[in-house]
Amino acid sequence: MSATRLVASVATVFGLLAAGLALADDSVPSGPVKEAYAITVKTLAGRGAPPWRPPHRDKLMTRDFAALFARDDLFQDEAGEMGHIGAAPFINGQDGEVKKLSLDTIPVAAGKATVLTNFRSFGKPVVVEFRMLRENGGWRIDDIVNSFEGKAYSVREQLSQPYDCGSFMGKPCKR
Repeated sequence: MSATRLVASVATVFGLLAAGLALADDSVPSGPVKEAYAITVKTLAGRGAPPWRPPHRDKLMTRDFAALFARDDLFQDEAGEMGHIGAAPFINGQDGEVKKLSLDTIPVAAGKATVLTNFRSFGKPVVVEFRMLRENGGWRIDDIVNSFEGKAYSVREQLSQPYDCGSFMGKPCKR
């Protein structure tokens, strides 16, 4: 076998392995959540977009949940104002860190699960709940539930609230 064919064969094998790993990532409910936290750690270090923004959200979230984040981004672009989410949902705060991350998966029903994340941010314990749904053959994040002062807040509920303006509402924003 020539060196060129050998390199091509090895590249093909590694490409197939990488594709298999990417598919395996969403084969369990915790897969997209683990990936989201890897992205979050990079974002907190100043490298890259957070998991709720492109290019990540369409891979990690259900189609409907990703669309809600896209609508919120569009509102922010058109209005020049903050959208419905005032904190980073993956860390339940505006600033933070992710130390000692652990994930627990709780099956809910066929095609539904909850993933509870526990970590420390600036020395304080943080718990974030992810409601997971099977969609298009893999697990996706369908809601994120944070808590503040003992009260739970669904990110999906917050993003589903109406906006004062926006092209998606037929009412242009005045900047």
